[in-house]
Amino acid sequence: MLDITFLQNKNILILGAGLSGMSCARFLASHNIHFALNDSRESAVNEDEFAKDFPLSTLTTGSWDQTLISSAQIILVSPGIDTSIDEISQYLSPNVEMYGDIELYYRLTQTPTIAVTGSNGKSTVVSLVAHIGKSLGLNVELAGNIGVPPLDIIEQDLDMLVLELSSFQLETLSSMNAVSASLLNLCDDHLDRHKTLENYQAIKQRIYQQTQCAVINRDDSASHYSGQTKQLGFTANKPKANEFGICDHQNTPYLMHGDTPLIAIDDLPLSGNHNAINCLAALALGYAANWPLEKMVTALTSFEGLPHRCQRVPSNDGKTWINDSKATNVGATLAAITGLASPNRRLILIAGGQGKGADFSPLTKQLEENVDSAILFGEDQTLIKAVCPKTLDVHLVNDLGAATTLANELTTDNDIVLFSPACASFDQFKSYIARGNAFIKHVEEVSQCKA
Repeated sequence: MLDITFLQNKNILILGAGLSGMSCARFLASHNIHFALNDSRESAVNEDEFAKDFPLSTLTTGSWDQTLISSAQIILVSPGIDTSIDEISQYLSPNVEMYGDIELYYRLTQTPTIAVTGSNGKSTVVSLVAHIGKSLGLNVELAGNIGVPPLDIIEQDLDMLVLELSSFQLETLSSMNAVSASLLNLCDDHLDRHKTLENYQAIKQRIYQQTQCAVINRDDSASHYSGQTKQLGFTANKPKANEFGICDHQNTPYLMHGDTPLIAIDDLPLSGNHNAINCLAALALGYAANWPLEKMVTALTSFEGLPHRCQRVPSNDGKTWINDSKATNVGATLAAITGLASPNRRLILIAGGQGKGADFSPLTKQLEENVDSAILFGEDQTLIKAVCPKTLDVHLVNDLGAATTLANELTTDNDIVLFSPACASFDQFKSYIARGNAFIKHVEEVSQCKA
């Protein structure tokens, strides 16, 4: 039975009517707790449906409501909302409690949890962990930044909650006590909100303050943690005793646990060195939760990967078209280029979109060494072009359709076309999913192949 007494007889305001905000609304209403919901968007919620579903609560849209904000005792804030803006911050009561849906979840229950954050790979890693857990016969749910909002499943008796956490969610999270957790890696992302890389790293490292075992990427200094929490490492190189890594076994690269070979990289279902590292992280997280290692390795082989993350698009033209629309930052695109580069095949990159204030200069070396042509589109195409080496064949186009058409004209059999934007989608698309689906449609058209 959940103890909700700390929520009763309080002025509760939900800021934002997205997935997490509406999950808060459903949870509060199911316990007969009144609330107000405020969203700055004019048509964020259907007013008639809201009145029907939440008859005892109020809805205000079109702007941030100063009266509601100043009178709130508890504010449940959606992760996409920056509460430091003047329209919100100057009206906050000094005594207000402000946190998100995930913090509310952990103030109500302490479900065993494996948690993951990072700039890149976190969706793949948590999906791997959830897949492994289910393969072991455990009752596992995937939640947070992917999967279901945790408040929607708070009544379930889970063996493990697998949680993907963004920096926005970590900003308001303090009560989690995960079995194991990892900050996989860090590159400059969301600096339009977090301002500096140091601040971004500090927010990401909050995950280690709320876990029993910190799973550390030994190859990324931002993942390292100096706290007293128990630690377990993974690396793309030869591992130390009891850690996870990669080295040759019988002249073949293998995932390793200490000196013990686990599985050949070629036998993994996901291609690319970055995905081998994702598998290592998933194994380390499960191992820290005392899941049986041999059965975890077996479970890896049946994982099918995620849509829009280095996903091969069917074609009948002899070319390899890769949809990596989920690569919304520079680090993700670097990982994709590195993972797919081949000395025997030409690689054409399609990139561009909304850069979110990112530094694109880390792309330069990989573009020079591994990319034959770059096709750039979207709001920040010229910023990407500015970091391209002068020797690279670069083309600027207006949109993704034109980029796909040009990529088809520039390529022949056995070439790889990698759509890995290194940018957010919001200049031309509703989401990276809509952008990825558009790319798939364009590939179908130019290759005359229906998936």
